[in-house]
Amino acid sequence: QVQLVESGGGLVQAGGSLRLSCAASGRTFSSYSMGWFRQAPGKEREFVAVISWSAGKTYYADSVKGRFTISRDNAKNTVYLQMNSLQPEDTAVYFCAASRYLLPGNPPSYDYWGQGTQVTVSS
Repeated sequence: QVQLVESGGGLVQAGGSLRLSCAASGRTFSSYSMGWFRQAPGKEREFVAVISWSAGKTYYADSVKGRFTISRDNAKNTVYLQMNSLQPEDTAVYFCAASRYLLPGNPPSYDYWGQGTQVTVSS
């Protein structure tokens, strides 16, 4: 069992930055790929980024590539999402999730989810 708690969301102006954190419980954190998703009002949950168990591989949605960076610290059971050059279209609730699979991009491949943290980007 893995429990995930996101933090770091907030209100930021366009062009600004935020760093999201996702703290995981459980001793098997390093066995999971960790992903970030987001969901805007009235829209489906959207893949953002994923990182492999050992942090050796990452994969990003085209919409965030070059602006967002996913990383993890297995010693701290934490995954991060550094978000730079934020735009109003990045406004959403951001979720972290854990998966047994390598670099999955779709929500059904994830076993555990956090409650989400709100990110709002003003223009």
